[in-house]
Amino acid sequence: MTNHIPMINPVGNIGQNLSPIKPNTTPGEAHANFASQLKQAIDQVNETANASNKMTEAMAKGEVDDLHDVMIAAQKSSITMQTTVQIQNKVIEAYKEIMRMQV
Repeated sequence: MTNHIPMINPVGNIGQNLSPIKPNTTPGEAHANFASQLKQAIDQVNETANASNKMTEAMAKGEVDDLHDVMIAAQKSSITMQTTVQIQNKVIEAYKEIMRMQV
């Protein structure tokens, strides 16, 4: 049987494509850059989840013989999602801390 399921990127790829902030960046440019990088990271999480789902479906149909690869894909997807949720929680905590600051 041939396996036409896409390979999953390693978990460590999230955030590796971040570009450094230029010293003379305007707030608008920084906002656009941050939004773009955030979208890329979320797209990577989504791709990992979709690949895991496809591998699981292929296993259920009998198209994949190696349960090991399916379980690894599912675990990578789970870890990627958990990491994303933890980063979200930290960003929210930082925002709340900034809002509590007295100016």
